[in-house]
Amino acid sequence: MSEGKKIVVLQALVVLLAVWLVNQIANRYRTQFDLTEEKRYTISDATKNLLQSLDEEVFFEVYLAGDLPANFERFQKSIGEMLEQFSIESGNRVQYKFTDPSQANNAQARNQFYQSLMDKGVQATNLNYKNADGDKMEKLIFPGAIASKGMSEVSANLLKGNRAAGPEGMLNQSIEGLEYELAKAISELVDGGTKKVAYLTGHGSPDGEDIAGFRSAVQSKFDLFNVSLDGRKELSGYDVVVVGKPTIPFTEREKYMVDQYLMKGGNLIYFIDALSVNMDSASGEGTIAIPYETNLTDQLFRYGVRVNQNYVLDVNSGQFPVVAGNMGNQPQIQMIPWPFFPVLTNFSKHPAVRNLDAILGRFVSEIDTVKAEGIKKTPLINTSQYTKLLGPPVRVAFNDLRDELRPEKFTDGPKTVGYLLEGAFTSLYANRLVPKGFDKAQFVQKGTSAKVIVIGDGDIIRNDIDPETDQPLGLGVEPFTKTTYANETFILNILDYMVDDSGLIETRSREVKIRPLDRVKVKQERTKWQMINLVAPVLLVLLIGGAKWYVRKKKYAK
Repeated sequence: MSEGKKIVVLQALVVLLAVWLVNQIANRYRTQFDLTEEKRYTISDATKNLLQSLDEEVFFEVYLAGDLPANFERFQKSIGEMLEQFSIESGNRVQYKFTDPSQANNAQARNQFYQSLMDKGVQATNLNYKNADGDKMEKLIFPGAIASKGMSEVSANLLKGNRAAGPEGMLNQSIEGLEYELAKAISELVDGGTKKVAYLTGHGSPDGEDIAGFRSAVQSKFDLFNVSLDGRKELSGYDVVVVGKPTIPFTEREKYMVDQYLMKGGNLIYFIDALSVNMDSASGEGTIAIPYETNLTDQLFRYGVRVNQNYVLDVNSGQFPVVAGNMGNQPQIQMIPWPFFPVLTNFSKHPAVRNLDAILGRFVSEIDTVKAEGIKKTPLINTSQYTKLLGPPVRVAFNDLRDELRPEKFTDGPKTVGYLLEGAFTSLYANRLVPKGFDKAQFVQKGTSAKVIVIGDGDIIRNDIDPETDQPLGLGVEPFTKTTYANETFILNILDYMVDDSGLIETRSREVKIRPLDRVKVKQERTKWQMINLVAPVLLVLLIGGAKWYVRKKKYAK
């Protein structure tokens, strides 16, 4: 072998060795650069801290696989990219795989597998789409995952979003929420201590079967305690206290305990009904809604809000069954739009409610803010723009709804029905006498940083009873149409926000922009770009070949 050939072979070997070495280093120390405008491939510091703290492997099995339409393939790809980021940041302690649940040996095995996934909390979605040949297809998919660590496992449902945004918008919202949903699953696996939620009993608050759905949902993520204020001298030891639809007045002693809990850094959630209405009296000319006397108005006022004694009617509403007549001796039930039951889809950008699906409200009241020094007030839930305010005296009558709902009659605009208050609150009992039986030396006038959420609807925590089985329905399930609303997700989200010390929930603020092609421009310029794509590479090859020929000709001409 000549000296020149040896040099060429040696150079080739060096290049191959360098490529192999670079690949080994890249595989061992994986990294990437995020050049996207919205930093879609950059995870938050809170998630990084969680992943870097892992001391053993967390494994995700994702059940979105198989033959999927293009938009769900994009969703599947985004899940894989996010999990790959998790793997890189955790030092390969996060592993994953995709499994197609439909790939079973027979129909019986497939159905059993489907049922096992649903029993574990992975929700199914019935997908209707057209394949590449234009044929209509129907497929049951499971857009979720099960995360496992050791002997523990939790489910993560990844298809979440507001249905009002349409299929593409909902998918995009689901992509925006991937980091939070996946990181939350890991957090649940590694968090040794479950947060404590207290539900205040008494005061006419719903209990038993009326809040079976609320209990089931909260107990799936938190430790839930029934707490009575009778006989207590202090309310402490809980991460969040829930005041759910009280209808009987709080005593000053009870209000003082709640107030001092907040002053010492506790978090409160109020679900308040301002008015009481008897639906059995709503036929004919109707009935008048009567204010509840809960003795909480001054307390909420001090904290920064007022729940008004009115009802917000909304064209975007649920339905209510009324007797439209009789056939023989059987009453004929008709479902009519019932604007007293607004379907709430207008949420703020706050991470606790961002991209949330529709919530079903029932007899919802408007909330106003009032001056409270040092308190940040964030609206969480608004009605649609097509609303009507009914002020006192509020009359509720079925006869008013016989005509079709007309948007031109609902002109009061969006109304806020849910607020988040944050900051160092001032006690209701500042410049007041402390109730008897409490040590004035223990009184805290100005609190530490805390959070209060006030919702102008006490029924959001209440589930209905199935008229066919007489069993409690899930939270947010409408009893007659069986439509499921996001009441449960909303409650879990706000509880997550209240107890989140790591900042993980802030990842729900991630935004992924859709940049669709201009279809008109694509149609007009299709031929031009097709010719560029076909001709430009050929011209480039000819140009490079010509340049090389010219250089060699000039070199050997010497």
